[in-house]
Amino acid sequence: MGPSIFLDSELTASERTEDARFRVIPVPLERTVSYGSGTAKGPEAIIEASNELERIVGAAEPCLEGIFTEDPLDCDAALPEIMERLAQRTEAAVRAGKIPVVLGGEHSLSYGAISGVARALGQPVGIVQIDAHADLRDAYQGEKHSHASVMHLLAKDGIHLAQFGVRAFCKEEAESRVKNSVFHVDAEELVTDNIHAVDLPEDFPELVYVSFDVDGLDPAIMPATGTPVPGGLAYYQALHLVEHALKGRRCVGLDVVELAPDGNAAWDFTAAQIVYRLMASC
Repeated sequence: MGPSIFLDSELTASERTEDARFRVIPVPLERTVSYGSGTAKGPEAIIEASNELERIVGAAEPCLEGIFTEDPLDCDAALPEIMERLAQRTEAAVRAGKIPVVLGGEHSLSYGAISGVARALGQPVGIVQIDAHADLRDAYQGEKHSHASVMHLLAKDGIHLAQFGVRAFCKEEAESRVKNSVFHVDAEELVTDNIHAVDLPEDFPELVYVSFDVDGLDPAIMPATGTPVPGGLAYYQALHLVEHALKGRRCVGLDVVELAPDGNAAWDFTAAQIVYRLMASC
């Protein structure tokens, strides 16, 4: 069997070369999950489901700009080493003028992915985060590279952060939001008022990395994740929030994380469709 390729069933020979605009990087990382498990199988499930996608999404056809799928990242190492391995991948992609599309895997991987992007750009980068959780703990269960502390690490590195859809966080994270000037509109306000567009602060960076944790969606739409929290975002609502945030700005990378396949292909397909729709937003 050959390598797994995102949208393999649809791409022409010229659309799948290393000259492609989008560089898919599978990261089957599962190390610090704290409730449900299975994220290591997320990238493979997303890629397999992508073969059922149509070329056109909305009014766009991202595959026309090319999609190249790299080999999965070797996750057999200590977490700091894994983060550096991933940072080297995303840094190389950005330096080559490409957009890294990282498939997770648990959310801790975003530290490595975004660090590499920021290194390559040498300019301020902002994160637009869709998530049920703030991920702003100093550490979780003794691990600073935990999925629950990934955004804390990035905020400490000076990365600007805008969070949408959060509905589960602790006092430490609320304090971190204040300390690190984290822009946020949480799930209850977004869902209750059916908000699909939020303007980012004027001083938010022009260069934006999108980090989409699938548990940001309501469990009725995405139950196949480690911590499905009720009261989440609707499918189009989450995508519209990202698309609006990117208006007037430039997407420099993205990840879709925390899919934990449970045997129902519908959830894998949903995650794959999100990946492709986000490509269309870049």
